[in-house]
Amino acid sequence: MSDIGAFIAGCSGPALTSTEQAFFARTNPLGLILFKRNCETPEQLAALTKSFRLATGRRNALVLVDQEGGRVQRLGPPAWRAYPSARSFGELFARDPLAGLRTARHVGLLMAEDLHAAGINANCIPVLDVPQPGAHDIIGSRAYATTPETIMVLARAHASGFAEGGILPVIKHIPGHGRATADSHHDLPVVDAKLSELAATDFPPFAAFADSPMAMTAHVVYTAVDPAAPGTLSRKVIGTLIRKKIGFSGLLMTDDLSMKALSGTYADKTRRALAAGCDVVLHCNGELAEMEEVAAAAGRLRSRALTRARSAVKAIRKPLSFDRRMALRDLDALLGV
Repeated sequence: MSDIGAFIAGCSGPALTSTEQAFFARTNPLGLILFKRNCETPEQLAALTKSFRLATGRRNALVLVDQEGGRVQRLGPPAWRAYPSARSFGELFARDPLAGLRTARHVGLLMAEDLHAAGINANCIPVLDVPQPGAHDIIGSRAYATTPETIMVLARAHASGFAEGGILPVIKHIPGHGRATADSHHDLPVVDAKLSELAATDFPPFAAFADSPMAMTAHVVYTAVDPAAPGTLSRKVIGTLIRKKIGFSGLLMTDDLSMKALSGTYADKTRRALAAGCDVVLHCNGELAEMEEVAAAAGRLRSRALTRARSAVKAIRKPLSFDRRMALRDLDALLGV
């Protein structure tokens, strides 16, 4: 695993174009990320992921997706079953803690089965953000609960299901998006909470998952840490907060560079993110000209970033067998079927 681009890119449709195949072969990105535009049927998706790996020449190349359940699921009906939101596990946990934890793991296993069959080996879950009153609903039901303690235990159960199913969990949005009063897809959120407040509520779930192989940053300004730059582009947030105080030592990936929270050219955003301490940049929309700009600015994985990338890929295990009938019963009970 060497000479790999320090970026993850999207693609435009359900199959790679000849131009995209040539781009991936030439730039050799760490991974591919998929969206609804890329996911039509299990057979089509398996062919797409295979073609990406053929283009890169790496059988273990990362193929990522945001398959959370609820309103964020790229593989959905009618080709794939619908899954509940993370908050559903929290509501069940409040009534029956044992059932909540068991169901979170079982649903993770079932979702992992779908992903693995399609050639996907990484999923951008769990969402570890702790929603606060008055925050934008961009997180909302994507969070397991509203308290860090409940989020920690449910996220661990859910993520374990994916890991046992051969899917690498990618924690997000470190160091926390739960207080943001704006949607970072459209605006730059600014959080003015004191560092003591953040340390008491927002950061603990991420510290509990500091052993995770991979994480996604938050495009959020934390004025108590660095009032001049969002977390993704801040050396203070990444070096002092994420790496030291929270203790995360795995592969750090940006959230999507094409989100409106970040300004500047793609080359500028890429260079700033890597200079701040991110290991890999993420570009999602499949626009080839933008991808070319990102790839040129990102360069290759080197030094600690390469070591972390190798560790993340090695963390992907062979899927384990599980009791599908029991898992489906738990899923149906949660959905009220």
